[in-house]
Amino acid sequence: MDVVTFGETMLRLSPPGHERIEQAGELDVRAAGAESNVAVNAGRLGAETAWLSKLPESPLGRKVAAALRAQGTTPEVVWSDDGETRQGLYFLEQGGEPRGTNVVYDRADAAVTTATADELATEFVERAGYLHTSGITPALSETLEATTADLLELAQETGTTATFDVNYRSKLWNPEDARATLEALFPDVDVLFVAERDAKEVLDREGDAEAVARGLTDEFAFGTVVVTRGDAGALAVRNDDVFEQPTVETETHDPIGTGDAFVGGYLAARVDGGSVADALEWGAATAALKRTVPGDVALVTREEVEAVLAENDSGIDR
Repeated sequence: MDVVTFGETMLRLSPPGHERIEQAGELDVRAAGAESNVAVNAGRLGAETAWLSKLPESPLGRKVAAALRAQGTTPEVVWSDDGETRQGLYFLEQGGEPRGTNVVYDRADAAVTTATADELATEFVERAGYLHTSGITPALSETLEATTADLLELAQETGTTATFDVNYRSKLWNPEDARATLEALFPDVDVLFVAERDAKEVLDREGDAEAVARGLTDEFAFGTVVVTRGDAGALAVRNDDVFEQPTVETETHDPIGTGDAFVGGYLAARVDGGSVADALEWGAATAALKRTVPGDVALVTREEVEAVLAENDSGIDR
C-alpha cells in the first residue's frame, strides 16, 4: 500500500449552476472529504491508496463507500449500526462575486466522530508508505483528536511517513484551539502542508513563506514543510534546501478541493520516486486540472498531468 488516509467523507449536495439553495429544485450529490479526496487523487495518478474511516450502515453511508471505490481507492470502513450516528452532509452554493461561495454543514453526530484506533484497520497504516490526514479530523470530536494522535504515533513506530495538512476550517474551531491541538500532533508528523494564511492566522507565524517553513522545521523537526501561497504558488523546505513552484494557469470551474488535489499530486510523485521539486510540479499541475472539474475530486489522469507539465515546463529551481 502506497498511501492510506484517515478522515471524514461527507456527501456534498449542490444546486445546479449558481442557483441558491433555497430556489433549487434538484441537488447534485457527490462524495467529498479532504482525506478521501487525497486518496482518490493520488490513486488516479498511479499510487495504491486506501481510506480509513467510519460510516453509518445506511444507504447514505454505502453511497460514500461505493463512490470512493468507483474512483479507485479502497474504502476500509468500520460500519456503525448505532441509530444515534449518521452520515455527514454539506451543501455547497456556488456564486460569483460579490456573493461568493457558501458552504452549509450538516455533519453533527456523524458516525466518524466516534471512530477509535482500536476499531480501524490499522494494519494499513503499518504497511503503507505514507499516512495522510488533516486538521479537519481532530476538530470534529475529542475522540477523533485522540484517534488522529494514535494513528500518527503508530506511523512513527512502524516507519510510515506521516503527512499532515493543516487545512484550517473556521466553522469547526477557533485559531487558538486549533493551534494547541495541532502543535501537540506535530512531533509525530514528517511532512507538513500549510497554507500561508493558516500559518499566520492559526500557527501565529510571521515572515515570508521561507521564514515560516524554516521556523516550523526548526521547532518541530519536520522532514519537509510545504507552504502553499495561492496565486503565488508553493514553497518547500527540505534538508535546508528551498524549492519554489509557481501556479499553473487554469480556467476555474470549481475551486473546491484544489488543495487536496495539490497534496494528492505531490504524494503520487513521491511514491513514484520523484524529488520534492518533482512533487511540487505534480501538485501544481494536478491542482490546476482540478479547478476545471466539478466536484471535490481531481478526476484527471496521469497523462493529463504529464501533458500540463510538458506544456508549462516551469523551470523550477532544483
